[in-house]
Amino acid sequence: MAWGEFKAWSQGMLSQPLYQHLLDDATEKPARDQERKKTVKPHEMPWEMSRQGLLKHLINEEMNTRMDTVDVYMQIIPPGSRSGKHRHLAEECLYVLEGEGYDLHQDCDVEITDEYFWKPQEEVQKFEWEAGDIIYIPPNTIHQHFNANPDKPVRLISAINRIYKHCGLNDLEQIEDAPEYDPSVELNAEVIARYLKK
Repeated sequence: MAWGEFKAWSQGMLSQPLYQHLLDDATEKPARDQERKKTVKPHEMPWEMSRQGLLKHLINEEMNTRMDTVDVYMQIIPPGSRSGKHRHLAEECLYVLEGEGYDLHQDCDVEITDEYFWKPQEEVQKFEWEAGDIIYIPPNTIHQHFNANPDKPVRLISAINRIYKHCGLNDLEQIEDAPEYDPSVELNAEVIARYLKK
């Protein structure tokens, strides 16, 4: 045999139709997608009392929608309150639907070699925003949203790509919980209304 490594690569008794599975999946996906939602009604969008704050999930991987790449939620920040503080490797984009406030961002130095390291930089930047603005969160930035109005709520729409997660880089760390976070509370429209009156 011309190849010196023949004894190495020719070993093994395991046989599996893995490429055929890819072909089958590609063939069957259109039919499966027909069963997935193309429209999501408000009553189908779950509320969550999360460590990041009061959320209404618009599109999420667990909601069986046709969206394969992006998760989107609406965050409600009560008057004078703030979100949790967290950091994730994926970049994020938020649209300010209602209200006014500011973000605090702290960039991190990152090193990805055989191990993954991140270290917060000293500088914390403040970015003010109001309804109609877009907030961009760079990759691996510690960030937190603040409602600057003591009388009115803030509503933000957050969109984040799932690609990092599917590449094995679902690096998400909660650093501080939102003040409203209480795991014993189950959110619904009535409960949210009470938070907005505070």
